[in-house]
Amino acid sequence: MSAEMRKLLVMNAMTSIVTVYIGIFVNLYIWQDGRKISEVSLYNMAMFLSWGLAFFTAAKLLSRWSIRVPLGISAICGAAAFAYLMTVELDNRVLWIVLLGIPVGFLFGFAQAAQSLGIAQRGKSSEFAPYFAAVNIVGQVLSIVIPVVSAQVIDGFGYGGSFAMMLVCLALMLFFSLRMPRIQLVKPDDPQEAETFGRFGFRQAFGHPGSRWIGLSLLAAGVFMQFQNLFALLFTFSITQNKLWIALLNVIYTICSLIGLWLYRRIRSSEMRWLWLGNGLLAVGFLLALLRVPAALIASNVLTTVGMLYFLTVWSVQQFRFVQQLGVSSQTSFLVWRECTLVATRCILLLLTMSLTKLSGVWFVSIIAITIVCMLLVPWFQHKAMKVLDSLEQERNKSKIKETPYPVKS
Repeated sequence: MSAEMRKLLVMNAMTSIVTVYIGIFVNLYIWQDGRKISEVSLYNMAMFLSWGLAFFTAAKLLSRWSIRVPLGISAICGAAAFAYLMTVELDNRVLWIVLLGIPVGFLFGFAQAAQSLGIAQRGKSSEFAPYFAAVNIVGQVLSIVIPVVSAQVIDGFGYGGSFAMMLVCLALMLFFSLRMPRIQLVKPDDPQEAETFGRFGFRQAFGHPGSRWIGLSLLAAGVFMQFQNLFALLFTFSITQNKLWIALLNVIYTICSLIGLWLYRRIRSSEMRWLWLGNGLLAVGFLLALLRVPAALIASNVLTTVGMLYFLTVWSVQQFRFVQQLGVSSQTSFLVWRECTLVATRCILLLLTMSLTKLSGVWFVSIIAITIVCMLLVPWFQHKAMKVLDSLEQERNKSKIKETPYPVKS
């Protein structure tokens, strides 16, 4: 990987420290007060709506400034979220949750935009696979270390001590953002691309061959990605409220993911087979959760964690490979609309869960059924998109061969 990609990887790791903590302990902090699914869903919905807005705003900023600006804003918003947790208490519980979700969403949205657009601008097609593999490895290691350390800090100093620890991490993130490469969106030379630079229109994003299949894949993926993200936490919280046990359960899930990653690197198979395997593990894991016993819930989380690893590794590589064929303006528009589409479908899933009062019943089973249907559609959509992309690459290669002059015999 290039030096710029390595710096992006380091920033990704720093962001992941905060992400892992928030993903477990901020959700647990909200859950512990009343054990209400609706409150956790409301927090996540406020967070994702802010995430989408921040991503769009960051893309606008990158047409004038480098990734240092949105990364710095991300760190400041994260600090605001933890300062809010440490100091603010409101009688209106709903308002308190929404006001917490907004800065957390800004933290993730600005950071995600800076990194995704930075990768698209500087990354080469050959660098995507090693980059995302490295991201997975770093993420898995942090998923082991951060929960255990955070649980010990909470046991020793309370939640306030862990919030202060995150403020230190965010201060380091703010400092490192100033050392990041000056990557920004450059106005393209092509007149047609230059005319639409900075507008991020829908047709710019999805007006290309194969893009409709990618769009459908995004719509379906957002639903089951959010289901796994939300209910993996709630299944764990329903087993135990002990912070250390929650951390150790996450260590088990992570170790299983590392074994899965090792198998992925050792076994040579096609991308689509890994995608189908990942979706199969996810489907079995979701169905196991219907048994409602602790052992089944743990097994469910193991299978869905490994399945999501396979899915995201292949899916992310294919998405960025697809965007490589587009011009600069179209690339940016695609990434902006990709994030907004995922946010919209995640929020749809969260809306469906708002009325849940327990992890059982007809409505819960219906949500699982909808999730599995969406999940099984993704590989088919991806196959269609990659088929179009392969045919375009073959046509380009044929054109290059025709344009190559034959050597003249003397």
